[in-house]
Amino acid sequence: MTLFNPHKPDFAEFDAETRRIFEETINFFEGKGKAWLLQQDRDRVWFADFLEFQKKEKVFATFLTPAEQADGDPNKRWDEARVTKYSQILGFYGMSYWYVWQVTILGLGPIWQTSNEAVKRKAAKLLDEGEIFAFGLSERDHGADVYTSDMVLTPKGDGTYVANGGKYYIGNGNKAGMVSIFGRVEGLPTGPKTQDGYVFFVVDSQHKAYKLRKNVVNSQIYVAAFDLENYPVREEDIIHVGSEAFDAAINTVNVGKFNIGFGSVGATQHVWHEGLTHADNRVLFDTKVTDFAQVRANFTESWVRLQAMDLYSERAVDYMRSASADDRRYLLFDAIEKMSVSRQGAHVYELIADCIAARGFENDMYYPVGAVAMMGLPRLEGTVHLNMALSLKFLQNYIFSPTDPSLALLAVRGKASKVPDVAFAPAFKATRAAIRAAKPLGAKLAAKSPELPPRRRDTADDTYLWNQGPTAGLSKVAFHDWRAVYAEWAHLPNVKLMLEQCDAFQALLGTAPLDKKQMRDLDLLLVVGDIFTTVAYGDLILQQSKIWSVDNDLVDSIFEVLVGDVSRHALVLTQKPSLTKAQVKAANAIQRRPVFDDERTARVWAEARSTAGDYSMNP
Repeated sequence: MTLFNPHKPDFAEFDAETRRIFEETINFFEGKGKAWLLQQDRDRVWFADFLEFQKKEKVFATFLTPAEQADGDPNKRWDEARVTKYSQILGFYGMSYWYVWQVTILGLGPIWQTSNEAVKRKAAKLLDEGEIFAFGLSERDHGADVYTSDMVLTPKGDGTYVANGGKYYIGNGNKAGMVSIFGRVEGLPTGPKTQDGYVFFVVDSQHKAYKLRKNVVNSQIYVAAFDLENYPVREEDIIHVGSEAFDAAINTVNVGKFNIGFGSVGATQHVWHEGLTHADNRVLFDTKVTDFAQVRANFTESWVRLQAMDLYSERAVDYMRSASADDRRYLLFDAIEKMSVSRQGAHVYELIADCIAARGFENDMYYPVGAVAMMGLPRLEGTVHLNMALSLKFLQNYIFSPTDPSLALLAVRGKASKVPDVAFAPAFKATRAAIRAAKPLGAKLAAKSPELPPRRRDTADDTYLWNQGPTAGLSKVAFHDWRAVYAEWAHLPNVKLMLEQCDAFQALLGTAPLDKKQMRDLDLLLVVGDIFTTVAYGDLILQQSKIWSVDNDLVDSIFEVLVGDVSRHALVLTQKPSLTKAQVKAANAIQRRPVFDDERTARVWAEARSTAGDYSMNP
């Protein structure tokens, strides 16, 4: 496996113009240097230099304009492969730069989904002029609760409206050429049962009726609190109404949140270079710091987790780009990219902090630049809790449906005692009918498993992402046979252990299912979701490992970590007070001790350590 090195970048999979923009972006940051980057962060300087650069090079215009609005420019398209790679590059240099790009993506979301051609043309023109965008969804009292909004659009009776209300925590709200505002029409009903009154409209942040109140964070980024006070809105400023507006909000977040994991990958890669190089050049008590057992263990785990983040993210891109009305698997892998990859990044940050100690707080280090952001990423674009709740909607169809439509495999595995630690083997026969009917979680089994998508780094425009349609129907999403993916790697000891854990997890869901009260206990379900999403996380890691021909040492080491993660989740599950004795027993059966191999670990560590000194940012 390789590690992103801006001094020796490899963008061979991308077209010439994309490579040029990537390389020019690296040249911009490396040309400014590390001292400038850190000073800009400390002094909370707005991104004028970077925004002038992107305007000159037409970065946002090229990457964020769908081909339909490109006015014949062959380089303009919405291509998730390069959007996410750019997110990684910006994350590498500073999450603040990633943020101004990320919020522009969110602001454009409702616009690219509208049938209002005039607004889309205007947005394309503003992008070409170097403008940024903002997404006006959150409110101080309601957060990102899509069902509730105090932003009110009042009809004047002549075909025009006035908007009144406040928005809070709106990135780029100080300078956005266009802000997409979510609200409700006065007098029309809104809420979980009806969406008639929802509306999306666009405003200009420089308009006199747009009252910018403050930056709500102490940072280089500008996260605005603002009010609209009798802001005049014309019919042509409205981009979505009713259920279409509700769906546009959700679908925008579906696209935007995917970038969060890639920003995390970039930041952790930079911290890896900085942290390892420092530790490998430092001697304490006549011993090189990287020769201390605990430091070596931390760096090895960091390397393994970082590689897993990269592998998962690379493969998740293919599901996003291959998405269609008939293949919505991306919704699960998108949520995992957002919540799991970002949490893994935060964990890597913490592991490296224990290796570099006080050095991480010094004013010539990149580490502090990303530290606050890494803590915040899992909590952006929907908290971990919200994304886990979304993921759980796919649990039944993912875990059970693809492996065997009759689910006889489960019974056979138990009867044959292939999973000796699962105490419920005799119960499989008695509960086979219940499992087949999917009673525990109430979803129908998929009739057919879809194929795995190809690797997608072609120059196509990802049009479906702005045509996702209604957000309903998640119970009908069918998944591929994840067990077949795992089976190809089951010769590796820890992948085999993970399969045993999967069997035990299925046993828990099938033989000791959660009751109705437990199904409403989100605290309990979140832990169940952690186990489930780790299975899916491993699935895509294995898929990408095959594509990239990753060596067995690294793959087995990744699953050594994942087996331990699942075991910890299972242990936490046993501590939940609402579990029955049978469920506790089933949860205990999920736990496994990973297979450790000193020689394998030494080889992985040697590869990781060899990257020391490969990169340091130009001073």
